[in-house]
Amino acid sequence: MENKMGVMPVNKLIINMSLPMMFSMLVQATYNIVDSYFVSKINEEALTAVSLAFPFQMLMISFAVGTSVGINALLSMRLGQKNQDAVNKTAANGLFLALCNYVGFCLLGFFLVDPYLRSQTSNTLIIDYAKIYLEIVMYAGFGMFFGITFDRLLQSTGKTFYTMITQLVGAILNIVLDPIFIFGWGPIPHFGIAGAAIATVAGQIIAMIVSAIYNVTKNYEIKLSFKKFHPDGIVIGQIYKVGLPSIILQAVGSFTTYGMNLIFKTFETVADTAIAVYGAYFKLNSFIFMPVFGLNNGVVPIIAYNYGARNRKRITNTIKGGMGYAITIMVIGALIFEIYPDALLNIFHASLGMRAIGIPALRIIATSFIGAAIAIALGAVFQALGDAVYSMIVSLARQVCVLLPVAYAFSKTGNIDLVWLCFPIAELVSVALSVIFYIKVYKNKIKTL
Repeated sequence: MENKMGVMPVNKLIINMSLPMMFSMLVQATYNIVDSYFVSKINEEALTAVSLAFPFQMLMISFAVGTSVGINALLSMRLGQKNQDAVNKTAANGLFLALCNYVGFCLLGFFLVDPYLRSQTSNTLIIDYAKIYLEIVMYAGFGMFFGITFDRLLQSTGKTFYTMITQLVGAILNIVLDPIFIFGWGPIPHFGIAGAAIATVAGQIIAMIVSAIYNVTKNYEIKLSFKKFHPDGIVIGQIYKVGLPSIILQAVGSFTTYGMNLIFKTFETVADTAIAVYGAYFKLNSFIFMPVFGLNNGVVPIIAYNYGARNRKRITNTIKGGMGYAITIMVIGALIFEIYPDALLNIFHASLGMRAIGIPALRIIATSFIGAAIAIALGAVFQALGDAVYSMIVSLARQVCVLLPVAYAFSKTGNIDLVWLCFPIAELVSVALSVIFYIKVYKNKIKTL
């Protein structure tokens, strides 16, 4: 009997494959917003502190996710080869790398957190808040590193339902614990900004435990054992051959955010408020972008399967359908940002100064959403057909070659509203490059089927 990816009506198939992932992504986005909502109730400085910590957190996540992408790819290959010893060795080395990444970031953070924060603000209250938050997230970050790795072990054997459960457990627990630890409840004292970090790592650790249990009790294709274990350089090299581009792709976002914070610092009187607005925007945009990324995760295997089956019609219909859904989501998101920017900012208890900067910012950035939908949808095609390098080039060009230089150039005018124009300008370049690469891929790989 043929797999559903080859026979189910395309639109129904896209929804069938994507909805669970989109739901999981929405929960993650909801957590992002709720977390910042409670932090902002402390004061605006606390929200700014979390925004300053965000690039460092994202860098940690980029290494965890990128490494686990390499683990996933190598594991799936070894499983297909029916090589059980290689499967077990890959899993063990993957968990060893999770430990190395955790220890590495603890050491890195010990020396760099203070200068990293001081490079972005001179406000001592914000620095103190951010240090407290980052140190907890960093030193208790083993839950995040091992949790993501355990989830990828499940994904590599097709047990994605369990990974959805682990992500939901972590996100929901975080949402519930946020107000308890931040403001205190019963015998639990008021921890303030530290409470937000404690809730985050608690959710990560519990999710890690659940994922580890699923791997031991449900993931029979992998036998985890560390008896006579020693790191294997060849296996680690194979993991990072696939994982390193993914790390670079995701780490670019962290450096871009850090670069934008440095640009905002040049607006001395409103620097901290602008950083808070930028942080709030990222939390809000995740609610729009995360479902699109979830949609893409469902579209990629459909395109890849039908490419293997040499079914051009189903490939093109999937591309059209995926792009149509992505644009629809982004249009809705753009309209919300254009019509209700004040209400969106009030989620974070925005001050008058924050609203003065944030309202025009959200409206200007929203004009880039449709372009982002097109670029993201075409990025799924590149991934599915083995041309992920094109996605990396588009991302690097968008963020490093256009977004930051344009933002810096406009900052020299002294008008902070003009800085936000870097987003639609960068998206135009992103779409142009994506279309050029898609035409090349279509001619070389799809048209010939």
